[in-house]
Amino acid sequence: MPSRTGLVIMLTGFALVGLAVGLAFFNFPTTWPSSGDTGSVIPGLAEFVGSEAPDFELRTLDGEPLKLTDLRGRVVLLNFWATWCGPCRVEMPDLQARADRWADRLTIVGVNCDEPEADVRSFRDELGLTFPLVLDPGAKVQNLYRIVGYPTTVFVDAQGIVRAQHVGLMSPEQLDKYLTQMGLSG
Repeated sequence: MPSRTGLVIMLTGFALVGLAVGLAFFNFPTTWPSSGDTGSVIPGLAEFVGSEAPDFELRTLDGEPLKLTDLRGRVVLLNFWATWCGPCRVEMPDLQARADRWADRLTIVGVNCDEPEADVRSFRDELGLTFPLVLDPGAKVQNLYRIVGYPTTVFVDAQGIVRAQHVGLMSPEQLDKYLTQMGLSG
């Protein structure tokens, strides 16, 4: 039987590991940056907030190229997701509603990580999604953005600057708060 001190150290270690796992995979929003604050304590994610979004070019399900820098002048919401992800499925209708609501100023791009095209197509059709879904073979863009869990949403302003990131399921209220901070309201 470990000593009392050993037991306390062991339990503290388990608690810290549990906290780290919880933060990485469950609803960990990064906050809106202010005066140099990156808004995140997750290593890798923080470096993008306040910086130019890393550019990429991927193909949509229709085979069309989609390049991030070609979307300058519009607010862009990058949603990293997978077909097997329950929280991803839950938030997709809210994303679709915002894509419809602000079609003139907002582009939502669903970045699917390395899944078969047929699975992604079936998911899109089942949920009636009309915003672009792009395929990320080999998870190259996911790795570029250092995605640690699904869903992860990256908010990019019209000038191409990452303004916020959210790891985990967003409530409709959280989504609207981020979009209001991006200048979309009404």
